[in-house]
Amino acid sequence: MKLVAIGLVLGVVVGTFRGGRLSQLSELKPRYAALAFAGLLLQSVNPPGSWPLVLLILSFVLLTAFALANIRIVGFAAILAGVVLNFAVIAINGGMPVAREAIIASGQEGTLGPLLEHPGAKHHLAGPDDRMLFLGDVIAVPAPVSQVISVGDLFTYGGMAMVIAGAMRRRPSPSRLSALAEAPRVQV
Repeated sequence: MKLVAIGLVLGVVVGTFRGGRLSQLSELKPRYAALAFAGLLLQSVNPPGSWPLVLLILSFVLLTAFALANIRIVGFAAILAGVVLNFAVIAINGGMPVAREAIIASGQEGTLGPLLEHPGAKHHLAGPDDRMLFLGDVIAVPAPVSQVISVGDLFTYGGMAMVIAGAMRRRPSPSRLSALAEAPRVQV
């Protein structure tokens, strides 16, 4: 969650530096936002049996559809790439493999025990049977963030920052564009 906040703040900083305004964010109207909310909500549900993996895969289907529906908005191509990369490694491994070395390097040694005792569909300690491990949670982000992320997460967080920064840019209103088009041109 800390990296999501960092991505959002980075987007605001870049957007402001590029001359944008926070008020412009109200103009950002992504299509089918309910798909994103449903997809994220499904990732927090943990019923018994094999349902957690089914719900996790369904969540990625919804998030992929949301990103595709908004692909014309700056930053959504990066979000789509991140979602697809995470979806691929999760689908192939029955969950997101997390590298032991990355957990230790990020200062989260305390999570090793619970991860070994109660592996879930969302995360499990990477083992010899996991494939495409380079797409798993293998990137350690040390304190104060103390998180392990994947290449897909980098694309997703970067895409979020791009969406925010892009949405903050001032765009002339349609009436302003018409006025500019009709203005007399001065020749020198």
